[in-house]
Amino acid sequence: MDRLDWTALVGLLTLAGASVVLEPALVGAAFGGFLLSMAVWRLYGGRPWEALAWVVWVGGAVVLVFSPGGALFLLLFISSLIGGMGLLFASRRELLPDIWTAETDLE
Repeated sequence: MDRLDWTALVGLLTLAGASVVLEPALVGAAFGGFLLSMAVWRLYGGRPWEALAWVVWVGGAVVLVFSPGGALFLLLFISSLIGGMGLLFASRRELLPDIWTAETDLE
């Protein structure tokens, strides 16, 4: 775990604690903003697949804010969680191609 992983853990725990006190839509919006900032930092750090995972989790936060209700809510929220986790773990295990560096032959 690197510095951004610890930052994410502390931020997520803080937002989970805030969900007890604050309105759910407000916590969902704060959650989305936090996840988007983590995606930008992962992209800036040269980890595009992890950044994409964080962006997928932003979609889950958007579902929390708009809360469509019923089975649609569960489908959208759970699929964003699973999709983000899949991208994150596949990136960490280096199962995805390296799209950040390009090797070109300019001859």
